[in-house]
Amino acid sequence: MRKDILLNSRWKFHKGDIEVPYPTSKGPVYSQSKTNRKLIGPAAHEYYAEPDGYSFGDKEIKSEGWEWVNLPHDYIIDQNPDEKSGNNATGYFNYDNGWYRKGFELDKEYEGKRITFFFEGIAGKATLYINGCLIKHNFSSYNSFEVDVSDYVYFDRWNVLAIYVEGTDFEGWWYQGAGIYRNVHLVITEPISIDLYGVYAPSKKISDNEWQIDLETTVRNDGYEGKEVTAISKIISVSGEVIGKAEAKSLTEAREKTTLTYSARVTNPLLWDTENPNLYTVETILFANGEEIDKNETRIGFRTAEIIDNGLYINGKKTIIKGVCCHQDYGLVGIAVPDNVAKYKIEQIKKMGANGYRTAHYQQSAATMDALDEMGFIVMNEARWFESSDEGIQQLESLVLRDRNRPSVFFWSTGNEENFHVTDIGRRIHRAIYSRIRKFDKQRFITAAQSVFPERSTIFEYCDILGINYNLESYDKVHEMYPDKAIVASECCATGTTRGWYYDSCADGYIKDKDRNTNSWFKGREFTWKELMSKDYVIGGYQWAAVEHRGEAVWPFICSKSGALDLFLQQKGAFYQNKSHWTNEPMVHIVPHWNHFGLEGDEIDVPVYTNCDEIELILNGRSLGRKQIEKYGHGEWLVPFEKGELKAIGYKNGKEAASHTQATTKEPKKLTLTLENKVNAGGKDMAIFTCECIDEDGKIIPTASEFVKFHATEGAKIIGTGSGNCDHNKVTLPDRKMYAGKIAVAVLPDENCDKFTLYATSENLGTTKIEITLN
Repeated sequence: MRKDILLNSRWKFHKGDIEVPYPTSKGPVYSQSKTNRKLIGPAAHEYYAEPDGYSFGDKEIKSEGWEWVNLPHDYIIDQNPDEKSGNNATGYFNYDNGWYRKGFELDKEYEGKRITFFFEGIAGKATLYINGCLIKHNFSSYNSFEVDVSDYVYFDRWNVLAIYVEGTDFEGWWYQGAGIYRNVHLVITEPISIDLYGVYAPSKKISDNEWQIDLETTVRNDGYEGKEVTAISKIISVSGEVIGKAEAKSLTEAREKTTLTYSARVTNPLLWDTENPNLYTVETILFANGEEIDKNETRIGFRTAEIIDNGLYINGKKTIIKGVCCHQDYGLVGIAVPDNVAKYKIEQIKKMGANGYRTAHYQQSAATMDALDEMGFIVMNEARWFESSDEGIQQLESLVLRDRNRPSVFFWSTGNEENFHVTDIGRRIHRAIYSRIRKFDKQRFITAAQSVFPERSTIFEYCDILGINYNLESYDKVHEMYPDKAIVASECCATGTTRGWYYDSCADGYIKDKDRNTNSWFKGREFTWKELMSKDYVIGGYQWAAVEHRGEAVWPFICSKSGALDLFLQQKGAFYQNKSHWTNEPMVHIVPHWNHFGLEGDEIDVPVYTNCDEIELILNGRSLGRKQIEKYGHGEWLVPFEKGELKAIGYKNGKEAASHTQATTKEPKKLTLTLENKVNAGGKDMAIFTCECIDEDGKIIPTASEFVKFHATEGAKIIGTGSGNCDHNKVTLPDRKMYAGKIAVAVLPDENCDKFTLYATSENLGTTKIEITLN
């Protein structure tokens, strides 16, 4: 039976290259020109790579700077950003190469089994060795891949997996990080097993109440004899009820793959949509000679997706995509994002009313994709490389095979903003990619994100829907050319703002936290959403961006400023503006705080976001007027500052429906700590906290700027702290100056920790603590 062992703990890591002199005589060259290619250097089985090694005899030791690390691991993030030595596109960091080594033992009982490593992601060009033997090159930072080491491992002694990561090359114009930044699994199966991503379970509605799942199970036989196998698949609800079952038999030839095809019928399943994302599990058990030899679990959802009269219909209901684009990184950890933090990030995006997510611009983590399934997102899943080369197709297949069963995935994007999109070369590449996707998935829509002269596209003829980045003025022309194809704004807005800055934009990069048209290309959220919603052939859009990401920066800022959430997942004004556009529950939100000390009498620009019909603004009990709000519009006042309370009331049909208050606070009296996410015991989950200041009345002070030091009790480690996005101190430090009233703190409990305490201390406000008991 299958064993899947998570191998995230106690890797040896060395940052930087290790010089291995070229041999000067034939012997070493001859000896390393065999299967065991590395007998010298850090890929060699016997290489000494002990962190802080000690010798109690005459054995040679070295001191090369190896250290113990746990995965996920990003070795770029632990440095200060530097304007002079780094690149603004990739986050002002110095990128370097690195080595990893992992030792492991295999019991004799596994001899004759299939033994593989499954890597969810290595950032950088990776070269992998097992016991000195070269086994794999992987040259993308984003695809998942499997490596079969069955023929190369020892069962009577220690094995060594060595990985060289070339992190100095770039693969995008954003922060890339470097290292083994996603999970690694050691997988042991019988020689006959279900292939990686080997279960395909597309469903189709065949009557009002009945659905059919046309199953395909790919079985690989890595043995040397043919055998008959039986695959039995059950469709299981979240409550454990089996609602459908089917099976198939086939002969598997030695050293070949075989695909079994069979169908199951299901009656009245709960449907998946953006509001009720009901999921089911397809449990497939593989038998040989009557004995169970493998099992696979694949999640699916029952839904229909159609384009009717250029509208998107999910289960017969017209649905508008209220989407965002998002990179995978998180400000406190770089790209080494634990699974529970990836889920927390999606939860925050959902809270602002989003129902769409574009994986800009690459295959994102399985944990992210799981969260999108669970929370009901309409996903545009994007390939990193617009290439039909062997390597490009391999990476594409990794994306499509992994995610083709996900109900959240509605669209495959073959690429982003390619100059070739207006050339015959682009047409040929796109058609080749389209054809390859259709080989593995026959249901989802295929598109691309085109920014270069959409009206001159050479690929739109071969797209199921038309994806356009920006270029709002081109939509009508493109629609005239392709009247039977819906258009989606695959990327739009890119309007930068700075959390906590409510005054005029400044030369040093601070941008007022207020929606605006940046230029003819980057239009504001209000302008864009009104424009998109005015066109009945547009099915929605994916806004740039959900979260500020490292890179694409202008010094002194270290990140792009287009997010509705800031680099550390704090809410900006755009969060509430999106909520006003995308949700129906009455809401109103005053953007600026009311702590403008020293500006008494000066007019403060006060934008107010709401989905109500009217807003009234009240200052210290005096009405400043009541305004009608057009659909997708907002209210705005210029208010002379005076201390007190500023209150907005939202009205629907003439009745008060929502309110929000910003009040002037008093002097800081105490620090507070709040746990923001769910954290389980076991060493995999990371806890995210927010540190704030409160006054004597318990009100949070939005302008606090305390310098705070953090400490965690034994068994937990502070991984990062962050506040402002032009702070040039590395995020791995355990102390931070507060910006705009908040500091984010990441704490990682170890695998044996069941409770810990986090302390926060400042000179002015003393110490506060929060005690956490893990589930």
